[in-house]
Formats: sequence, C-alpha cells, structure tokens
Amino acid sequence: MRQATPDDAKIISDILTEAALWQKERGYPAWQLDTLTEEKITPQIDQFFLMEMGDEAAGTLKFQTEDKLFWPDQSEDEATYVQKVAVRRKFAGGAISHAMLMWAVERTRTHHRKYLRLDCNAASPGLRSIYEKFGFVYHSDKSMGAFVVARYQYKI
Repeated sequence: MRQATPDDAKIISDILTEAALWQKERGYPAWQLDTLTEEKITPQIDQFFLMEMGDEAAGTLKFQTEDKLFWPDQSEDEATYVQKVAVRRKFAGGAISHAMLMWAVERTRTHHRKYLRLDCNAASPGLRSIYEKFGFVYHSDKSMGAFVVARYQYKI
C-alpha cells in the first residue's frame, strides 16, 4: 500500500470507474461516473492510496480523518473514514480488499481513533456483506437525497 501521487490520478480513476460499472451492471450503483474522472481525483490525491501487486495497481481507497458529508453527526476526533474502496476485477476475490481494510485499521490506530467508518449503497447486499464479514458493524442509514447509504463502523 502506498500514498498516491498526482501521476496516479488516471490509474485511480480507471480502477474506480471499472468498479462503478461492475456495480451498476448488477443493479447497485456505487458512484456517479462523472465524479470519478482524473480531474475530480487530482485535487484530492493526497487522500488516496494504492494497493499494488508487483508493479500493477490492484486497488485503491480514500482515507480521511473526517467525513462531514456522510457523518456530520459524529465527533470529529473519534474516527477515521474510508471511501471509494475499489479493486480491479482481475484481483477480485477478497484478499486485496481485506488487505486494504486491514491497512486502514492499522492507520486508524496510528491516529489514536476509536473507529474506522465507511458508508456504502444501502441497497447493495454484496457490499454490505463484504464489510460485515470483515467486522464492520452497521451503525445507521443516511439519506442523501434519493440515495440511501448504510453507515458502518469498525471498533479499534
């Protein structure tokens, strides 16, 4: 796992777009495609990390110390947050996502926070199952207009 650089914005965009299209094909859209462009990723690049297998990017996630959009009702100092967790389809199967989430747990410990939090499409049983099997516990739903996210947290 390594910190992304501005040169990685296209790779991150490609991984996220691939994952978004795969989810959309299954009827559980994760993200709007226009939010996953290189131009949208670049200003936030310091929050992105890449998981590499050899010299190939296998997955990505966004790690944050606050999330006022999806968790505005929570104390700022008690958690870290992951967003945009995605794995290239050729690396699907759970090992990469598990390793990325374990990395985020360890990074949360270094920040001395009590929880690692995330959200996902509340209507996606596959995503919810992945996070629940890892050990995340359902916290609550949050409506974002017509879209509802399920909020989860992992106790450190």
